[in-house]
Amino acid sequence: MQLGMIGLGRTGGNIVRRLLRTGHGCVVYDRNPERVRHLADEGASAAASLKDLIARMERPRYIWVMLPAGEITETTIRELSGLLEPGDVIIDGGNSFYKDDIRRARQLAAKGLKYIDVGTSGGIWGSQRGYCMMIGGDNEIVERLDPIFSVLATGCRNIPCTPGRERRDERVERGYLHAGPCGAGHFVKMVHNGIEYGLMQAYAEGFEILKHANSQELPAELRFELDLADIAEVWRRGSVIASWLLDLTAMALAADPQLEAFEGYVMDSGEGRWTVNAAIEEAVPAPVLSAALYARFASRAQRSFANKMLSAMRNGFGGHQEPKGS
Repeated sequence: MQLGMIGLGRTGGNIVRRLLRTGHGCVVYDRNPERVRHLADEGASAAASLKDLIARMERPRYIWVMLPAGEITETTIRELSGLLEPGDVIIDGGNSFYKDDIRRARQLAAKGLKYIDVGTSGGIWGSQRGYCMMIGGDNEIVERLDPIFSVLATGCRNIPCTPGRERRDERVERGYLHAGPCGAGHFVKMVHNGIEYGLMQAYAEGFEILKHANSQELPAELRFELDLADIAEVWRRGSVIASWLLDLTAMALAADPQLEAFEGYVMDSGEGRWTVNAAIEEAVPAPVLSAALYARFASRAQRSFANKMLSAMRNGFGGHQEPKGS
């Protein structure tokens, strides 16, 4: 199957590589010509512009936009909508706001174009591990794109099937879900990222407590000199709090026990705010997710080991860098 990819950063480029390895054809474009050249060397068809990308593709065209949420995605989709033909499909695989998806789908439908939103989790490891995908859009289009989703997904990865899932959608067990109509994919991914904030904050606060177990404020008999790297490692092995985030934490502490490479300035990319807003709209109490978001705001004024750990985890799964000069 042929896919066009616009945006060849960490995730977009690795999606293309995974597709090329599994026999799919990719036409690629990015404002950075070096990224295009590197993927052309790996077998992709290089486009010099959006118009050129469209000209190189067979109909119906399937074009995946993998850009930061906001104006650049909005502008790109608007430009594409003026160049594509009825029946072509635009896929937004970034972290767009789900209400924007609903609006775009309606606007594109008026031009005879189809729209799919894909919440994509996997970060910089997706090329090897695969991606967990949460998809929104028309069932017929999602089924047409199954050859793409099936090779991008993580697969079963030797995870035992959950008891009671007999006769349910098998795609879910392979790492991708058709969540519902347009907007549903990014809504599920939005809440996923809100939960991620809460999990990361819990780990960070716990390790902060462990680090300060030797505080001079404590009586001498209550002080402990603890090896945080070893604690993270042992918790990975059979503990009830084991997770991929803990794996990344263990890796970070093994490489840099004091996390001296990090300032502890923790960014938020929007989904945490949108999750809290959704909770407010639904009148659902979400104290943990809200507090985790506010903790990120606080990190920009106060630096702590916990905030360094949050930065280390963000760097581990997504390659996210702290702002220079933070």
